[in-house]
Amino acid sequence: MCGRYSLTTEQEALAVALGVEGLVHPTPRYNIAPTQQVPVLSWGDGSGRAGTLQAGVQRWGLVPSWAESPSSGAPLINARSETAHRKPSFREPFRRSRCLVPADGFFEWVSGAGGKVPFWIHRPDRAPFTFAGLSDAWRSPEGEVVESFTILTTEADDALRRIHHRMPVVIEERRRAEWLDPEASLEGLRAVLAGARSEGLVTTEVSTRVNSPANDDPDCVVPVEDSGPRGIVEQTSLF
Repeated sequence: MCGRYSLTTEQEALAVALGVEGLVHPTPRYNIAPTQQVPVLSWGDGSGRAGTLQAGVQRWGLVPSWAESPSSGAPLINARSETAHRKPSFREPFRRSRCLVPADGFFEWVSGAGGKVPFWIHRPDRAPFTFAGLSDAWRSPEGEVVESFTILTTEADDALRRIHHRMPVVIEERRRAEWLDPEASLEGLRAVLAGARSEGLVTTEVSTRVNSPANDDPDCVVPVEDSGPRGIVEQTSLF
């Protein structure tokens, strides 16, 4: 799964790297947690036309448009890529409102003798990438609108399976347009999802400071200093 992630790249550099204008990312984020408002990318220019990568801010934890209220159930922070296209909460978003979630790392935890040990999984140069996401808009009778999203996950490959059996789907730059294409077929979209790999990612053990969502600062991604059983820094080779 993916229960926390980071977006530490400065806004200007992130906009250039992703080829998008108007990115709403005023400060680096080192420990993004569910229900928080974060940037999401989609095709469109605000007039309904596709073909331009646009940024907006949405709540992490999808609220289906048909939900009774935004607090009527647990936040849907992840969706299984293998079945999302046929699940009631995700079926319509999969068909009509796919998105990209910018990040430059994500966290997973491994149980150790002293408790849960956190790992930050990122590119060696800390460059940003994008998760596959689904978004939806919930509207109240009074006109309140809550835009929200979920991150798609897939079965972990050999490089990450020792840490967790699931991993977020990272959409390579060359396949972003395919994922967002409003005319894409179900078979084509499933092929994009099935091609997700963790090649090129670095797995770094970090401070347990990241365990609390109240902490959101550079210390959350500082590697541990010791080289004993809890000191693991491993490279595998995402794009």
